[in-house]
Amino acid sequence: MSVGILLITHVGIGSSMLGAARRVMRLLTLKVGVFEVPWEVGDAQICTRTLRNELRELDEGQGVLALADIYGATPFNLAAEHEPGRTLLRVAGLNLPMLLRVLNYPEKNLRELAEIARDGGRSGVILDA
Repeated sequence: MSVGILLITHVGIGSSMLGAARRVMRLLTLKVGVFEVPWEVGDAQICTRTLRNELRELDEGQGVLALADIYGATPFNLAAEHEPGRTLLRVAGLNLPMLLRVLNYPEKNLRELAEIARDGGRSGVILDA
């Protein structure tokens, strides 16, 4: 069993990130799902039901790490609407270094992966003047 990873983003971002990660890594070490939220969310209840189904698929008993594109935006907020009792941590600011770093540590637990995601995202941003 391992932690599931959910890329929860606006349309086009999560699938592009996952595609790029597959090009770099070839073989993904963790179970990764993508849930893309339309820019104009029509029925939030349908969106929440679909999200809960995706979380059920990803959760093998160790919890799910939700990597969101923007803190406070609809995808990040929807991730909080998971089923009671499901273990989920959210990290916002998804970038490719964050995702690749997480995928390199499949043996880590949920809390450790969340910290790796945060640190990997930050260290992937460089100012080269």
